Amino acid sequence: MTGERNSDGPQAGNHPRHDLAPLLNAPVRLSVAAALAPVDKAEFGFVRDLVEVTDSALSKQVSLLEEAGWVHVEKGRVGRRPRTWLSLTCEGRAVYERHLAALRAIAAG
Repeated sequence: MTGERNSDGPQAGNHPRHDLAPLLNAPVRLSVAAALAPVDKAEFGFVRDLVEVTDSALSKQVSLLEEAGWVHVEKGRVGRRPRTWLSLTCEGRAVYERHLAALRAIAAG
């Protein structure tokens, strides 16, 4: 077989896997997006504890999502303590929703 589809099969590009975002195929990055999806923003420590990773592991994954333009990182202070808040950008939210829809479509067969 050459890998070509016959005329009775689906058209190239119709499979829902084409809507998956490769960057979200990593479990920690998907978990971060899932943690941020229902909120406007979340504190770094909250996301770290929810996703159950170390500060450095979360920081590395957030940096990749930030470089893609999918996560916004905001630094500030609460009293004298430094704080970092994370939020999904509009693009990040759209990519996450498309990724979830593709996973659901694949699972549904």
